[in-house]
Amino acid sequence: MTDLSSIAPRDKAEILAQALPYIRKFHGKTMVIKYGGNAMTDPELQADFAEDVVLLKLVGMNPVVVHGGGPQIETALKRLGKKGEFIQGMRVTDSETMEVVEWVLAGEVQQDIVGLINQAGGKAVGLTGRDGGLIRAKKLKLLDNKDPNIEHDVGQVGDIVAIDPSVVKALQDDAFIPVISPIGFGEENESYNINADVVASKLASVLTAEKLVLLTNIPGVLDKQGQLLTELTSREIDDLIEDGTISGGMLPKLAGAIDAAKSGVNAVHIVDGRVPHSMLLEILTDQAYGTMIRSY
Repeated sequence: MTDLSSIAPRDKAEILAQALPYIRKFHGKTMVIKYGGNAMTDPELQADFAEDVVLLKLVGMNPVVVHGGGPQIETALKRLGKKGEFIQGMRVTDSETMEVVEWVLAGEVQQDIVGLINQAGGKAVGLTGRDGGLIRAKKLKLLDNKDPNIEHDVGQVGDIVAIDPSVVKALQDDAFIPVISPIGFGEENESYNINADVVASKLASVLTAEKLVLLTNIPGVLDKQGQLLTELTSREIDDLIEDGTISGGMLPKLAGAIDAAKSGVNAVHIVDGRVPHSMLLEILTDQAYGTMIRSY
């Protein structure tokens, strides 16, 4: 819990007053939050995140949490003496690895998040893509970066076929906070491990969310001088990709963000999850704690 006792009463009142128009504007709106990075592994930041999610719910918004769990999966595989293998940044997921992914994500990680939100006074419910037929998936076709005629087999890594949000909407209507593991199911009832950024972006589009918030370990999108770009349009992002300002691991994150922005999500925020309460500050104040991407 961040200590507020050092802030003068007048400043506290100013902060609360500044939040009011945002609370009014976003009342009843859906916020899809991709939870990852340090915010997910540092105990203090975990508690801050849970409080922020509960506060958003209490002031009338509808937060939906989608989580990753790469480091936790890696730790579990090491305990089993299994070495993680990656092709073009994708985890090769054989059936044994998929079992580990399922019990780490849908068991350990998801239930930790559910527990923290409940402890902070919320009512969280854990879901995977199987629950209510939420995420139908198929095997991802991974084409080689250099030669598109070569297709890599990365095992049970999934591509989203369709999202049926009815279970999420039913929970929201009943004052619950859905916490979703990025696991989909196929036609033969097989499981697929899906990139959590992709699930969050697609879910935000399907739910016509007001905002998609991606918690990361970086301040946001930076220009060539390393300065934070606080607001961008999807067209400006295309230009930054073309001139090489945006590259590497930021590309897949932004691809999903741009898709969401173009599919009716009003704003996508890439937020520094290492800053306590950054998500709340980004949504409820004028201060920028990351990069906001608008669809126009």
